[in-house]
Amino acid sequence: MLVLSRQRNESIMIGDNIIITVVDIRGDKVRLGIEAPSEVPVHRKEVYEAIKRENLRAAQLDPADAQHLVEGGKTSPPGAANASL
Repeated sequence: MLVLSRQRNESIMIGDNIIITVVDIRGDKVRLGIEAPSEVPVHRKEVYEAIKRENLRAAQLDPADAQHLVEGGKTSPPGAANASL
């Protein structure tokens, strides 16, 4: 891990097209501004991990269950009890 010291309004470059700037420092919090191309996703780590977990969960979804979601729940999902009388 590279550790750098920066003051307010100072920046670091990642490659040729990502700029991280220290916008504000208040107590133990640092506000960063990030300029990156739109094709480069930028997320807080906890959001990135939540997206990753959700993608893994979706990848494990049974195709029959996915079809049920696409149909808008018009039929009972596989294994559900038939409620018609």
